[in-house]
Amino acid sequence: MRKYFDEIERIVGNVVTVRATGVGYGELALIHTAQGTSYAQVIRLDGPRVSLQIFAGSQGVSNRDRIEFLHRPMQIPFSDALLGRVLDGSGRPRDGRVDLSGKPIAIGTPPVNPVRRRLPDKMIHTGIPMIDVFNSLVESQKLPIFSVPGEPYNELLARIGLQADADIIILGGMGLRHDDYLKFRRTFEEGGVLGRTIMFIHTAADPVVECLMVPDLCLAVGEQFALQGKRVLVLLTDMTAFSDALKEISIIMEQIPSNRGYPGDLYTQLARRYEKAVDLEGAGSLTVLAVVTMPGDDVTHPVPDNTGYITEGQFYLRNGRIEPFGSLSRLKQRVNGKTRDDHRAIMDGCIQLYALCRESREKRDMGFEMSEWDRKLLKYGELFEQRIMDLAVNIPLFEALDRCWKILAECFEPAETGIRRSLIDKYWPKPRLTTEVREPALAAGS
Repeated sequence: MRKYFDEIERIVGNVVTVRATGVGYGELALIHTAQGTSYAQVIRLDGPRVSLQIFAGSQGVSNRDRIEFLHRPMQIPFSDALLGRVLDGSGRPRDGRVDLSGKPIAIGTPPVNPVRRRLPDKMIHTGIPMIDVFNSLVESQKLPIFSVPGEPYNELLARIGLQADADIIILGGMGLRHDDYLKFRRTFEEGGVLGRTIMFIHTAADPVVECLMVPDLCLAVGEQFALQGKRVLVLLTDMTAFSDALKEISIIMEQIPSNRGYPGDLYTQLARRYEKAVDLEGAGSLTVLAVVTMPGDDVTHPVPDNTGYITEGQFYLRNGRIEPFGSLSRLKQRVNGKTRDDHRAIMDGCIQLYALCRESREKRDMGFEMSEWDRKLLKYGELFEQRIMDLAVNIPLFEALDRCWKILAECFEPAETGIRRSLIDKYWPKPRLTTEVREPALAAGS
């Protein structure tokens, strides 16, 4: 027999408060209104008072409506039919196709016990030299892309999804502009990967509550595919929009604010999502790459600050490039020793020389006299930025390593690079042999 509760005491924003008993935290409910039914989720228990956030918003909800608790968490149907689909923050189709069908799986479940996880040791190739060569992405890693509004972080994320050697790509968009959503979809369609992609999209025009569901939907579906042996890459943008949605809900709930108005459990909320990244023994893996925009380029802002304590490094996207200084993949040492024997030497040598180039640029800008060594460094910096750092560069790892050697050879003598002799003998570009062709002598009198 169904049981309904109709003692709705308060409606503020997308949150309603009702008197009810026998209800659990995170439980799903149906709100029956004159316009139909809406899903809601329990977000607070205060004695007999139960607060729920309504996924579709509280428009049309009155204190005369009835609430039915389903005694289960939020679920989404799971099957291979999810591939190629575009859904919203509640798991409903956004692509105009039929509703989902499959085995229901719960979202927001706890992460895998760390004791049961494999140590990450497999590289994910992206075709982007600043990632593959200098900060390799590793399966089951959780990495943020720190950036600011206006930078091409969504374009970078789409390109990684297009080129990464993963079996399944899951995109979670939070607070996206509609044209950004269309760009993602067009990129994946034209790149031929939409058939192995799942997109959960929340746009800025959608109810704010759905923004909170997007990471959980992505990670729940990704975890199921990983259990089937798939290598899953989850792309999230933007976790600052997710955190702002948390802040908005906490304000409605009249919670005591923490730093800059964010809820005191911001760290826990972020960690619950990032820690779902896992490499499963005898199965697949789940890798999380998330955009975090920094208001005012302030890395001490609560969202990037808390994120940095959870994740295994970060990429800094500034001026349209992945910044080599500050960007760090803490797991790269587990994979870049297995690619090619010159990988680590090139990684270290090129960045050291680029750091010296930065110093020479400062000297030049301050009007100091340039030495021959400074001029070599300046030339090297320009070539390195054009041929390696530019995000338009799209080459495999080994070709990127060879290109680094060519840049070094154009600017320096072998001994000036600081790279050990055995690798220089093996990889230093050999000078091209030119054969002088002489024209035949003309006969006398001709």
